[in-house]
Amino acid sequence: MENKAFDQTDEGSVATNTEEKNVRSLSPRAKPETSVAESESELIYKIDDVPPWYMCILLGLQHYLTAFGGNLILPIVVANSAFYLSVNNTLPDVGSDGHRDIWQLRLRQFQGCLMVGSLIQIFIGFSGLMEVFLSFVGPLTIMPTITLIGLALFEVATNYSAGQWYIALLTTALICIFSQYMKNIDVPCFTYKKGGGCTKTSLSLFKMFPVLFAIFISWLLCYILTITDVFPKEKGEWGYAARTDLYSDVLYKSAWFRFPYPGQWGMPSVSTAGVLGIFAGVFASIIESVGDYYACARMAGAPPPPVSAINRGIGIEGITCFLAGAWGAASGNTSYSENIGAIGITKIASRRVIQVGAFVMILLGCLGKFGSLFVTIPQPVIGGIFFVMFGMVAAIGISNLRSVSLDSSRNLFVIGTSLLLGLSLPMWIQQNPGKINTGSTEFDQILTVLLGTNMFVGGFLGLFLDNTLPGTDEERGMSYWKSMREQTSDESQELKIYNLPACFQRQMDKVRCFTFLPFCPGYNSYFSRAIKRICKCCKTNKDAERKYTVNENNGKDLEAIEKKNQLREVTI
Repeated sequence: MENKAFDQTDEGSVATNTEEKNVRSLSPRAKPETSVAESESELIYKIDDVPPWYMCILLGLQHYLTAFGGNLILPIVVANSAFYLSVNNTLPDVGSDGHRDIWQLRLRQFQGCLMVGSLIQIFIGFSGLMEVFLSFVGPLTIMPTITLIGLALFEVATNYSAGQWYIALLTTALICIFSQYMKNIDVPCFTYKKGGGCTKTSLSLFKMFPVLFAIFISWLLCYILTITDVFPKEKGEWGYAARTDLYSDVLYKSAWFRFPYPGQWGMPSVSTAGVLGIFAGVFASIIESVGDYYACARMAGAPPPPVSAINRGIGIEGITCFLAGAWGAASGNTSYSENIGAIGITKIASRRVIQVGAFVMILLGCLGKFGSLFVTIPQPVIGGIFFVMFGMVAAIGISNLRSVSLDSSRNLFVIGTSLLLGLSLPMWIQQNPGKINTGSTEFDQILTVLLGTNMFVGGFLGLFLDNTLPGTDEERGMSYWKSMREQTSDESQELKIYNLPACFQRQMDKVRCFTFLPFCPGYNSYFSRAIKRICKCCKTNKDAERKYTVNENNGKDLEAIEKKNQLREVTI
């Protein structure tokens, strides 16, 4: 091979060098681990770090407040179709018996459809079918999926902020000041340790609690302007939405203690149309969740999640949706992009903080008075948070293009088309309900849900175009993607963050059969191996055919040259 390379003409060597330069320009400028290392260096608490208990509570409360706006708006959105409204899992006993029968009937139908529909998500996750899907996923698929998660919600952020733009912009500015301008300012504090007494230390409080500080400052200002009647009392006037007494009746009517239980609204019922609609929502949610997993890994300075972790995540989301339906929730559960943005803002990626935040949600969900207290947070304050968090999520999606050649018109076509259609088509679906009419109510419902979901439209279009339009792996960013996966698969120390709790993991490591389960850590993907072997065999056969064709053509060329020489000799 080396001798053949040296025998090339100057023109061929120049072409070869030019091709190598192009490949280098398309390949990532840094090694795959660089971005992970940089992300880890910026974190205050990494994934396996355990902050002090009081810090865990405060940081967990911050995650609760970050997710509060989305958890509050989801039941309101569902109410438009299910005629049901719940606030923080507390529902005052209002209305006549006939009115209660109406919304309880609708809710029971939704419960049953959600429970049945979640079974397909459980099957997809734990059966390993996600592995087939992920084999076609690259940066040009992940980018529009994640980016549209943030961009598609700009209307929600605008509607929340429109009630009082000054308060919304103040909240956004406070988060910006605390998390960016004051992030390097350490505040002197005193800590107490048993046996060691009080010790003086310094903490980056502004960097760790920018959302918490911004919420309470804006909330306090709105309260002062409410009791002084600066904000108008008449509904519909500008500034009315920033009052803190709009939902005070919810606080008064909520019970001190309320424990949700399965079947609290009656026996769930099932309808075919409802189940098919939930199926469509499940597929859209899976697309969004895959993008969220990669975005969260980027934010937390972790390697890309292995197939087993993605399978497990999708399966667990299906289980939580089933439990949500059994407990009578107004919506299913999925990964939440705003909290991923909070990790990037606060630089707190500790798993323990997320666990404590989940415990805070469970506790405040049972303590009606304390949970309903946060309902008094004005909508413009939540809108200001949305601008920062959703913007962070959109930026994470765009950052996936770092390994893609932006000089390629092919890639620019995929990016622009998937983003624009991912925004425009769902907007048209929402503005023109009932326009899709195929003659089948169930099929119309499925198309409406799928085509009305920005992440599904953009992600599916990016997936289709990226895998059908001709392009090299370096051009598509797949070489970087694969090298990062292969590198992290060899570094078992980094992938330990995706293991199960130690008590379970130690027992599973002793039994080899767990490596055959697609959702267990250490899953040995025999399916991927088989696909790679088939592709390798096909490539080998193509190379052999190409060599045979070249040799055959060379032989024919030699015969033609000999005939020409013989004719020349005869002529001479």
